[in-house]
Amino acid sequence: MSQRVINPRSRGFLFLDSHPAGCERLVEDMWQAVPAPRSAPDGDGPVALVIGSSAGYGLAATIAGLARAGIRGIGVCFEKAPTERRTATAGWYRTAATAELARSHGRDMVFLNGDAFSNAMKDQVADLLAERFDGRLDYLIYSVAAPRRTDPDTGTTYASVLKPIGQTYRTKTLVFDGQGAPEVKEVETAPAESDDIEQTVAVMGGADWERWIDHLADRGLLADGFTTAALSYIGSPLTAPIYRQGTIGAAKAHLEATARTLDERLGKLVGGRAVTSVNGAAVTQSSTAIPGIALYVGLLRGVLGQALVPPIGQLVKLWDQLTGAHPLTLDDEGRVRLDTWELTDSVQAQAAERWKTATTDTIGHLADLDWFHAEVRRLYGFAVPGIDYTTPVETDVLWPNPTT
Repeated sequence: MSQRVINPRSRGFLFLDSHPAGCERLVEDMWQAVPAPRSAPDGDGPVALVIGSSAGYGLAATIAGLARAGIRGIGVCFEKAPTERRTATAGWYRTAATAELARSHGRDMVFLNGDAFSNAMKDQVADLLAERFDGRLDYLIYSVAAPRRTDPDTGTTYASVLKPIGQTYRTKTLVFDGQGAPEVKEVETAPAESDDIEQTVAVMGGADWERWIDHLADRGLLADGFTTAALSYIGSPLTAPIYRQGTIGAAKAHLEATARTLDERLGKLVGGRAVTSVNGAAVTQSSTAIPGIALYVGLLRGVLGQALVPPIGQLVKLWDQLTGAHPLTLDDEGRVRLDTWELTDSVQAQAAERWKTATTDTIGHLADLDWFHAEVRRLYGFAVPGIDYTTPVETDVLWPNPTT
């Protein structure tokens, strides 16, 4: 037993510890936000694999799939266990809470902790599908945001970078000091050089997604009508130079091209589909690392208020389309668009006007800073309503046992 009071300590948007009770409540709140399914699945629900299941949109995909679509199956993520000096990562605690909720609702969901890019993890998942889940897979959700990837065939390690392409990029960004006071400042990012683009595409593009499909297809595990979706983002013109037009954007373009290739192959192989799902803006552990994104999302919340659709709401809509509860609606590039609420002309015009006048002195009137600051803290289990942060909490939470 290792109980202690956990106080939030951070370096910028990165917190050194996470709060188990807060993470657990956050997962429970997300589950409660999912509308009940129209009807209970007949017998066992569809078998799904969520790669990147512990954070951000991948976590939302897992919870929405369990609560809305009645899925069973496997979640894959990479999290750190608690130590004597540190709590576990927030994703560790969120996974434990998700597993318990799935169990209590009769969903057979196994969570594996390890390197999703490795052949060993692909083998482990394939073996588990064959032995525990009828030897078939109905859905695969791919939601991986990683700083690096090692190619299992060559042993080459690639590193992703957040850089513009062609020229230096200067942008406003939002930071908070140690006391939580906001500051709008300008940052400069040098352009991509050498093989930065190729390295980022190798990590964040569609190569590993395709490897997963190839691996599972070679094992004969794809069910008739198998459908896969990779989660993506386009975003605002305000952030395009560092995002959609930058190195990450090149990776996203590769992901979308991979979807088109996979869609054609799966159609012939099992009558299946492959799509990318373009989601709307959100506060995630990945997005807060991108220059300008924090400021943009805070301003967007100032424009939209409660009309800003959280990840769990977006992923409910995705599962409804994937399972046929609603028609699967694609744009001209074959993408599911869950970001239309964000990219209307009116919303973007208001966000652009606020961006133009945003300074340290004005930001409190233009952005919803209380919401944004709380959202960042909630990523690590802090600022969650209903949690007494003065009470000692058990930090030594076990990873859910896949054999039970």
